[in-house]
Amino acid sequence: MSEAPVSNLNMLLVEEQTLLRKTVSLTARSLGLGTVHEAASMQAAERMLRERAFHGAVISIDCGADENCHYNLALLDKVRNGLSASAASIPIAVMVDQATADLMRELRELHVNRVILKPFRARILLEAFESFGTVAAQK
Repeated sequence: MSEAPVSNLNMLLVEEQTLLRKTVSLTARSLGLGTVHEAASMQAAERMLRERAFHGAVISIDCGADENCHYNLALLDKVRNGLSASAASIPIAVMVDQATADLMRELRELHVNRVILKPFRARILLEAFESFGTVAAQK
């Protein structure tokens, strides 16, 4: 089977903070980790996932300050249920502000590969994207 070089990987970053998105996407490209496509909202990410196949995704699913918040896992559900142009098994990392037991259980059920707790350094996201390249090379 022919393997795509890591630099040809298309990955998705869903994060509302512009500076973080731009920093990670430009750094990933300069390091040869592939192309990180940016989505500032779940709606933009959903559209992008319908239009293009990705080799991995890092998705922010913040609750904010609302202590009774329910995380929106609809985007993860769509990918895992084959309702995107990407393979249902692509590696997914999520960024969260809190990791409750219930959330961790739900993320395990959705086969999330990595949970990144905020606050974090941009390097953590780059490591996640780098690991997607390793997974793609093994397939």
